[in-house]
Amino acid sequence: MTDIQSIVMPKWGLAMEEGTLNTWMVAEGTTIIKGQEIAEIETTKITNVFESPSNGNLRRLVAQPGATLPVGSLLAVLAPSTVSDAEIDHFVSGFVVRAKDEAEEGGGTAEYRFEMADGRALVYKAAGTDREGTPALLLHGFGGDSDNWLFNIDALAADRPIYALDLPGHGKSAKQLDQGDLDELVHAAIALLDVIKAEKAHLVGHSLGGAIALRLWQKYPDRIASFTGIAPAGLGNTVNRQYVRGFIDAEKRKELKAALQMLFADPSLVSAAMIEGVQRFKRLEGAREALRTIAERNFPDGRQTADFRSFLQGVDKPALVIWGERDIILDPGISEQLPKSVSVGRLADVGHMPQMEAARAVNERLIAHFATAET
Repeated sequence: MTDIQSIVMPKWGLAMEEGTLNTWMVAEGTTIIKGQEIAEIETTKITNVFESPSNGNLRRLVAQPGATLPVGSLLAVLAPSTVSDAEIDHFVSGFVVRAKDEAEEGGGTAEYRFEMADGRALVYKAAGTDREGTPALLLHGFGGDSDNWLFNIDALAADRPIYALDLPGHGKSAKQLDQGDLDELVHAAIALLDVIKAEKAHLVGHSLGGAIALRLWQKYPDRIASFTGIAPAGLGNTVNRQYVRGFIDAEKRKELKAALQMLFADPSLVSAAMIEGVQRFKRLEGAREALRTIAERNFPDGRQTADFRSFLQGVDKPALVIWGERDIILDPGISEQLPKSVSVGRLADVGHMPQMEAARAVNERLIAHFATAET
């Protein structure tokens, strides 16, 4: 039965242990190709489209919509027409659930912790650490964490080390802040580059992370191989005040759901588990205070305090901006005002979270951008 291929529940991110199959997007008997969207799967972070890992004839849909299954569970079976139904029945009945072993994948995502000179603990995720090539540092946005790169880290780590930091005040990193301004956040990013002994790195910043990456580039140009801003702050005058205040102040589940749905073109992507996860984070000691401090220093009354448009006029490093056409947090129209030296990619039917809503397109652009910067 070597011609039979299994399609199993994927493992997206370090914390994923199970997923819920919401719907199949393909039917039994069809021929599917690698990378084709075949199902929607809900995780504790977001509902995401699952792309087929293989080519083949879809002979059996094993998992039913609505089923919540552990990582590694059998979802479907691919096999040529020469394989009998009896052989497929035997394969399905004898299938043993086996989650992917991070170690055997060679550089799978892992989590690490280090302390800055002032004793504050920072947490980061890493993948592809056994790869050669200039590393990339991923910086999430306001209120996010390194899991915002859930669908990007391992894909990008195919040919280089990838690091995703929980910024101070966010995720599992220390919540105490001195000023909450860009320089303090840049200091944390540089501390990580020093810890991993990276002379330079490709910087990828989402939203507030984009402004952090730009400020880092401005202060430490020799540490930068390239810049990518995904719906980046630091290039316009305003930010959606309703979102910032709503995210910080929301107490009830309904209020927080309304705020989170503003991040996506498709509000149904906001899962109950995502809402619960954000609520847990906001209950941590110092978390809400850290968010307020950062918002007051960087987005007071819906204004952005940093503007790097003039800075970008004179830079000589490769720069890319990716923006969702339906972003209502930061105006995607700003991308039309950037210097011609900045490559711009606009994504239709995508909101403020392109790296999650259109992960495949973002990953492809990033991989190409990194390669161009190194030639």
